[in-house]
Amino acid sequence: MSLALVLAIIGALVGGYYFAMRPVFLKIAVGPANSDDVKVVQALTQGFAQHKSYVRLRPVQTDGATASADALAEGKVDLAIVRGDVDVPKNAQAVATLRKNVVVLWSVPAKGKKKGAKITKITQLAGHRVGVVGRTQANVNLLKVILQQYGVDPAKVEIVQYPANEAAEAIKAQKADAYLAAGPVNSKITADAIAASAKDVGTPNFLAIDSADAIAQNHPVYEAAEIPAGTFGGSPDRPDDEVKTISFSHHIVARKGLSETTVAAFTRQLFAVRQQLVTEFPLAAKIETPDTDKDAVIPVHPGAAAFVDGEEKTFLDKYSDYIWWSLMALSAMGSIGAWFAGYLKKDERDNNSHLRERLFDMIAAARKSETTDELDLMQTEADEILRDTLRCYDHGAIEEGALTAFNIVLDQFHAAVADRKAVLFTMPQNPQRTGPQFRAAGNA
Repeated sequence: MSLALVLAIIGALVGGYYFAMRPVFLKIAVGPANSDDVKVVQALTQGFAQHKSYVRLRPVQTDGATASADALAEGKVDLAIVRGDVDVPKNAQAVATLRKNVVVLWSVPAKGKKKGAKITKITQLAGHRVGVVGRTQANVNLLKVILQQYGVDPAKVEIVQYPANEAAEAIKAQKADAYLAAGPVNSKITADAIAASAKDVGTPNFLAIDSADAIAQNHPVYEAAEIPAGTFGGSPDRPDDEVKTISFSHHIVARKGLSETTVAAFTRQLFAVRQQLVTEFPLAAKIETPDTDKDAVIPVHPGAAAFVDGEEKTFLDKYSDYIWWSLMALSAMGSIGAWFAGYLKKDERDNNSHLRERLFDMIAAARKSETTDELDLMQTEADEILRDTLRCYDHGAIEEGALTAFNIVLDQFHAAVADRKAVLFTMPQNPQRTGPQFRAAGNA
């Protein structure tokens, strides 16, 4: 019983560990195709698979951040890459900041226009055409937020959008008075668009968003930021001085119901792999820990917060209570099982106890026996009692201690029989006291 209990406990622990540590696959929505976000997720997916990590990723490609957010809201995926300035699903909780984006606004000298008509301020955009890089409506909404901050009616600005992967060529063919692009500070798409807009018309003029702090105050999803001088190259530098602007983030979010343990493991893996991918994939360096403040725009997932705050639980921390209670339960079940088994064998044990008492009586009878026949009959009965006792021991009805006590009694019985036979052999031949074998010997 004890061995079975130990094996059961070991089996339960091994099974529990395997169940807890088996790989978990999470679906992550990301898009659009060929975007930097997709490339980052693909690199993370490969990194997790190569390291045989606990959490693995299954990318689900979407048309963009808005579609990814919708997929999370509908419960179709576990994770998603979303823009902080779009409608974030109510069931979304932040896991990490994938990257930060800055808004770049610039105007270019237009052919045939008077020099005094040059656009140097956002307030001058009314009545002009503004090209927006990227097909997402979020960038158009972003431009409208900026225009409204400066008192410019968006209806008085002609807005045209260019696909991100075709922006440079589109800008060359369709000249606008100003352009807006949103992406990482070192975005190649933005740099190419600026270079394309400047070709044949001169140096672009960067429009500072001096009211960035006010915009951030009114719209918490944005932050005040600066574009360093020379960020976009060129000669002279583009821009030739720091330019004030606003920024927003792309986040990795998890659905609210996702296991805290799973999210903590994913976050830990994310930052471990990030360090290894930086040399081959510089975009991974942009990944940052989420905002854990209670008033954060996107509330942090408890699992990610546990990792960031250094409160992530180990296997034993998480399952020690379950293990302890399991051991207690198994021990109690073992005790109950042993009691029940003993109860079922009560009659067998009582019967064997009576047989041992019978053996005691036989010891006394053997010492007074008058014939060897009586001793032989008692010996046969003792053999049956021995067989019954060994069967009881095999069935678990009696313990080893009881078997030892029985052996002592049996030895005493054998000694009594041997002593009595020795006495009978020394006594005169008497038909009434001698067994058949002795009478036969006398007749011979």
